[in-house]
Amino acid sequence: MRQTWRWFGPHDPVSVDDMMQAGVQGVVSALHHIPTGAVWTPEAIAARQAELARMRDGSPSGLAWEVVESLPVSEAIKTQTGNWRSHIESWITSMRNLRQAGLQVICYNFMPVLDWTRTDLAWRRPNGARCMRFDLIDFLAFDIHILQRKGAGHDLPGDLREAAARRFAAMDETARDRLAGNIVFGLPGAAEKLSMQDVRDLLASYAPVTDAVLRRNFHDFLEQVAPVAESIGMRLCCHPDDPPFPLLGLPRIMSTEADYAERLAAVDLPANGMTLCSGSLGARPDNDLPGMMRRFGDRVQFLHLRNVRRDTDTIPASFFEDEHLGGQTDMVALIEAVLEEESRRRAAGREDAVIPMRPDHGQEILDDIGRGGQPGYPAIGRLKGLAELRGVEAALSRRHAQPPS
Repeated sequence: MRQTWRWFGPHDPVSVDDMMQAGVQGVVSALHHIPTGAVWTPEAIAARQAELARMRDGSPSGLAWEVVESLPVSEAIKTQTGNWRSHIESWITSMRNLRQAGLQVICYNFMPVLDWTRTDLAWRRPNGARCMRFDLIDFLAFDIHILQRKGAGHDLPGDLREAAARRFAAMDETARDRLAGNIVFGLPGAAEKLSMQDVRDLLASYAPVTDAVLRRNFHDFLEQVAPVAESIGMRLCCHPDDPPFPLLGLPRIMSTEADYAERLAAVDLPANGMTLCSGSLGARPDNDLPGMMRRFGDRVQFLHLRNVRRDTDTIPASFFEDEHLGGQTDMVALIEAVLEEESRRRAAGREDAVIPMRPDHGQEILDDIGRGGQPGYPAIGRLKGLAELRGVEAALSRRHAQPPS
């Protein structure tokens, strides 16, 4: 596995020097400051590459921007409204510019309205560490009583609605504001920040977008971008829904193995690939991560390795971001499946035999606490996760290299 690290740009509290000391091999980044739907110009791409190329003292870092995460797909494209056609043209132009700059992998997602959703960005664990958590009752309290979405909770059992009402009643104004802020939290340096009214307006724009319509719109998008990617040597890999079940009355179409099978078959090209995120997919008990790696292995272009622990095996369920070797995904079995796929690719002579991986998220530990970094992306917590994943890979690689007795 190619060991990479997500970096949010020069304002990221985790610096290029920090990445160097962590021993990463490559960098995952994006131009979050460019508005969604606009073109990523060669100049803007080169500027990010230059920022990565130097340490604080000006010496070369040796690091390169290797994976794009994410080149955003606009809500207009997902709903096929407004300037959606020009947005696809801009997406393709940006993809061409990225390829000309030497990049070959683009991670993106097709999640409506909210990119990812957590209710607590610094949930305290018994050992004092902090992690991100999705609490279903908190989310329902937001949806029903803060956002006051029409029809919210009507499709859920009465005991969940009652629990949400009690949770909301127990919150003071500060707690309610914090919950709402956590749910609509954006990325650092992002061009767009959502307000509550923005969320309401976006939800209204999705009123005619059923599950079937969103699937059709996604296939239309793939039919336009994937052949171009194939022709220029770019690999596209869609990230799963996070969490992988419906929220806010919106369709979710990248949550299960069946979803991926349908999307990959819709445009059956090697360039139309998958980001296997063990944390997002692991929030459902019916997703078999090692099995998915084996069954979709030839189309997996990027790996997010993290672990979650569900409170229950219901769908939906509350969960929290556990340690990388904790949680309910068998990380050892998953990495073994990855190494098997890489071995097959090497035997077939594929140029992409080594799959880029990043230690996704991480718990805030030690000096991470109080540093004020991007939630989910602490320096020490991710380094701990990376070290654990390296250890598993090293042990499995040695075992696979040993001749049979």
